[in-house]
Amino acid sequence: MATVFERPRALTDKPFHYCPGCTHGIIHRLVAEVVDELGVREQTVGVGPVGCSVFVYEYFNCDMVQAAHGRAPAVATGIKRVHPDRFVFTYQGDGDLAAIGTAEIVHAAARGELISTIFVNNAIFGMTGGQMAPTTLIGQKTTTTPFGRDVRANGFPLRVAEMLSTVEGAVYVARVSVHSPVHVARARKAIRKAFEIQLQGLGFSLVEVLSTCPTNWGMTPVEALKWLETKMIPYYPLGEFCTPGTGRQDND
Repeated sequence: MATVFERPRALTDKPFHYCPGCTHGIIHRLVAEVVDELGVREQTVGVGPVGCSVFVYEYFNCDMVQAAHGRAPAVATGIKRVHPDRFVFTYQGDGDLAAIGTAEIVHAAARGELISTIFVNNAIFGMTGGQMAPTTLIGQKTTTTPFGRDVRANGFPLRVAEMLSTVEGAVYVARVSVHSPVHVARARKAIRKAFEIQLQGLGFSLVEVLSTCPTNWGMTPVEALKWLETKMIPYYPLGEFCTPGTGRQDND
């Protein structure tokens, strides 16, 4: 009997620790599938964050490095410059990348570092108890904004993809989602494109993936997927914001 579906070689067989309905597992699989498809597993070095995906090194079946909170792009820069023949990616959440790690990601993009970043945006600090993140939506309730995010007190949510697309060194920047099968397929395509950018030596690439956090959102997994679609996507539109040679914006 022919095998039609199996675990990617770039994933270990260790069960994920994530909460029910969390989409980190889907995103892990997409990254692993693309690594396998491109045939670069033996040359791959991943850099993990601090946050819900802090144990990412237990799930990817390739060389992994654990970075301090927010410093994954800086660590990845060092690895890639010392080992330019390696394929290097970072996997980061919004608390890690868009809060404490803002400077690292901006300047890695500005330098045009030959690394690829998977940025998971679930609009909240997940691991530490559901506090407001830089990506928390206006009016969204968290443990530190129990009455909803107020722009007068907390400022506006940070649109990372749009911001980085203005940086000269960023060659490919896209935002995708994994709230439905068709969007999962599109996310996989964007991740492959970002990884190919690095393999071609063109420059820095980032894929922002809108994700859910049912536990800290106080929703069922199904409700969380719907909330992502109806609340997050209007503020964080999907599409390619920067592509090789064009710099064009192509939103859904």
